[in-house]
Amino acid sequence: MGKGGKRRAHARPPSAVRQRIDRLTKEVAKFGAVGGAGLLVNLVAFNLVRSTTDLQVVRASVIATVVAIVSNYIGFRYFTYRDRDKSGRTKELMLFALFSAIGLVIENGFLYAATYGLGLDSPLASNVFKFVGIGIATLFRFWSYRTWVFRSLPAREAVASAESFLEQPRAYLQEDRPTRQFQRVR
Repeated sequence: MGKGGKRRAHARPPSAVRQRIDRLTKEVAKFGAVGGAGLLVNLVAFNLVRSTTDLQVVRASVIATVVAIVSNYIGFRYFTYRDRDKSGRTKELMLFALFSAIGLVIENGFLYAATYGLGLDSPLASNVFKFVGIGIATLFRFWSYRTWVFRSLPAREAVASAESFLEQPRAYLQEDRPTRQFQRVR
């Protein structure tokens, strides 16, 4: 049949590279969903604190960032990385706090430089530089959280791979067979 026909009975399972790309894509999407909610919490809290108090811009931003960090931890632990290792919760929280603090410095460093270095203190400029700082800090946070905080369980992946082999050993064994039969030469 053509391309729109039935699936082959012996469809090849996705390659290891394809599986990794699919997992990373899902992880980035979930991280982005939690991060987007955290961005909203951060900017709303920042503008609320800045408009209702006499705090300096960077102090208001630090308060907003801390509120967003708390909400993000809940989202990351129970949504994005819910399938990751949960055995060392104290260590996880300590590492999350450490890398979040580094992200806080990155994020608010841009705002500090704009406000006190360049003299850009308008609400629009503050929001723009806070947003840029959040973007750069997000790249650092994504790398550090997935590498150090919410570590994957490699044993699970190995077990899943072995189980898939046991379920369909022919699919794996047929890959090694030659595609053409050799004729015997007389």
